[in-house]
Amino acid sequence: MFGRGPWKSSFMGGIRGSQEAAVASPLALPARVLPSAPPGAVASGVAVSGRGIREFILELGSRQITADSSALIDELRDLEDLKSAISARQARVAVAFDLAQRAEQAQAGVPAAERGMGVAAQVALARRESPNKGSRLFGFAKALVTEMPRTMAALESGQLNEWRATLLVKETACLSVEDRAAVDEELAPDAGTFDGTGDKAIIAAAKAAAYRRDPRSVAQRASRAATERTVSLRPAPDTMTYLTALLPVAQGVAVYAALTRTADSVRSSGDARTRGQVMADTLTERVTGTSSGVAGINLNLVMTDRTLFQGDPEPARLEGYGIVPAEWARALLVEEQSGYEDQLHWNLESADRSELRVLLRRLYTAPRSGELLTMDSKARFFPQKLRRFIHIRDNTCRTPYCDAPIRHIDHVIPWHSEGSTHLNNGAGLCGACNHTKENPGWTAKSMPGDVHTIRVSTPTGHSYKSKAPPLPGHKSTRLRN
Repeated sequence: MFGRGPWKSSFMGGIRGSQEAAVASPLALPARVLPSAPPGAVASGVAVSGRGIREFILELGSRQITADSSALIDELRDLEDLKSAISARQARVAVAFDLAQRAEQAQAGVPAAERGMGVAAQVALARRESPNKGSRLFGFAKALVTEMPRTMAALESGQLNEWRATLLVKETACLSVEDRAAVDEELAPDAGTFDGTGDKAIIAAAKAAAYRRDPRSVAQRASRAATERTVSLRPAPDTMTYLTALLPVAQGVAVYAALTRTADSVRSSGDARTRGQVMADTLTERVTGTSSGVAGINLNLVMTDRTLFQGDPEPARLEGYGIVPAEWARALLVEEQSGYEDQLHWNLESADRSELRVLLRRLYTAPRSGELLTMDSKARFFPQKLRRFIHIRDNTCRTPYCDAPIRHIDHVIPWHSEGSTHLNNGAGLCGACNHTKENPGWTAKSMPGDVHTIRVSTPTGHSYKSKAPPLPGHKSTRLRN
């Protein structure tokens, strides 16, 4: 049992006891930048051994939890401060790693313009995050360590958590290094500026300070925002999805107004659907051209023959969404819809069934592992049927922790390195991961086994395994592997 204060010194003492002596080197880990230090100031510091951190984790897990309510709240606060300090440490380590990689690449003769490539991807793998988020975390780390010492000090001391520090970094991203440092000094989050304030207050304060420093840059950022318009799709519970459109304000308001007008008109004529349901159905119909929204669209719905023909409860998998209930999958393919969910029931019953075409494609798997059976080609590029085969097998990008949509069907061992155009040498990757694996020091190869497995090795010698996701009906075998 422990309360506020003593346990923290004990834990931090455990870390300090495992610290190694600093070595004079331009790559030494930057020490904590004091609030009075100029922006970007760094000094040689100390490195913490991995074993010491592991011992610290074990010590934390072994401590008993008290029954004293006051002490429990104190411990929660201490742990929150510790999380912030660890986030700050991760930022410093990420920047030090970037410096080390650039120095190693310079010694290896890598052109200056290409140095640092692949660093963010390695940070992502180490933090068990997707490459996209790893890039954001790495950018956040560089901004904190080199440009925003007061925010960094607040994060280290626990006065800001990682998310709120991220908000400050994001809202000052359009400023020059000098203006960003000036805003950091003005807000002085390490002095308790944001004690008791919420996220919106922090965003508002940062925006106001940024605008006072450089109104032109802030205005230009707003004008460039229209170029970031996009549409995205992400899964929601119960076989639903979030279809999100990021639009300029005028277009967004216009789209919403058109949908609400239609919904009000339909509702006034006696339609039993809710206003929101009418708006959703109208959007689907106007975008796809059909009320069901599925005509002319290729939906890769993967299921076992037992699920389709014998009523087996084994779930199916819908490409671009994920796991769906067996009953939902059958209802999408057959005429009989009685007793099913109202929304799906209405969509399919009201559709013109002559427009709904179903193509049944049989994929045969190995009996024990569930691995899709092999195909081969002598061509430089994967033929269309083999590409579709790999796309269905991998489902999302095969880089560990990355679940981005597949954009490239790539050779695991590159074709220019005599890699074959073979099912086992093919992998589905997103565009960013496909380019990252071409950087110097990155290698990948297929591993033997019942399930298609790829081992990705980074320039530091670390390796990460990626197994093909389980197909419907074979999850138990995959989990054992």
